[in-house]
Amino acid sequence: MEKKNAFDAADLKEFEPEAKVGLISTINYEGLPHITLITALQAKGTKQLIWGQFTEGMSKKNVMSNPNTAFLIMTMDKSLWRGKALYTHKVKEGEDYEMFNKKPMFRYNCYCGIHTVHYMDLVETYGRESLPLAKIVISSLFTMVSRSRAKTNISNSILKPWAYKVFNRLDSLKFLSYIDDDGFPTLIPLIQCQASDSRRLAFSPFAYGDELLSLESGKEVAIFALTMDMEDILIRGIFQGFKRYNAVKLGTVDVGWVYNSMPPKQGQIYPVEELRPVVNF
Repeated sequence: MEKKNAFDAADLKEFEPEAKVGLISTINYEGLPHITLITALQAKGTKQLIWGQFTEGMSKKNVMSNPNTAFLIMTMDKSLWRGKALYTHKVKEGEDYEMFNKKPMFRYNCYCGIHTVHYMDLVETYGRESLPLAKIVISSLFTMVSRSRAKTNISNSILKPWAYKVFNRLDSLKFLSYIDDDGFPTLIPLIQCQASDSRRLAFSPFAYGDELLSLESGKEVAIFALTMDMEDILIRGIFQGFKRYNAVKLGTVDVGWVYNSMPPKQGQIYPVEELRPVVNF
């Protein structure tokens, strides 16, 4: 992909609508990737991105300790923009704060309005892309017919039935992130990804093969699944490499961590955390 250091000025209006997919990949304190859905993500000029915060979550903590991020914006017509950005600062007032809170989604939000605006400097982008729909459909079919061959055959489940169904819905969107050699996360659409069982995800590299085939076995990756009802789930696990199942090449990821990023209460689902009594009110 051709790298650019600025957005096309003609594309900036595309980022403004609230009805879009906005993702940010950050790096946690362990140096591992984390993906967050942030629909309030848009450009401010050709070399800066801004996003509004109305709930608490790990991504907001991550950027405070490591400013390296990746971003992805996908509009309703399936156009998308990807790249890397450097987190710089946040504000709690001003024209951008007022702009976000005047948007219907946040003005009438049932939880609260935008309380903080975050800023990132663009490092690189690749211009407008279109989802390769034909390749995604074929890749999804390849994955569907062979995913059962990639089962772990371990009875102790990790993904709950709801999460398992989300990953196997053909209309759900999935995205993969890992930490690149330059120290920044990267984001790759992985719509063809499906669950072989509750402990393993599988995907054909027929779509986005140039990027996926460069993944090294043993790499820690994050995979984010999102439905059109704005339900989502995040897993992290070890990429096991590519192998042929029924003559179909599949990459597999063994699930080791599951996270609910949906408001009003984000938190780790697996490994199960011990319940702690509330002592401060």
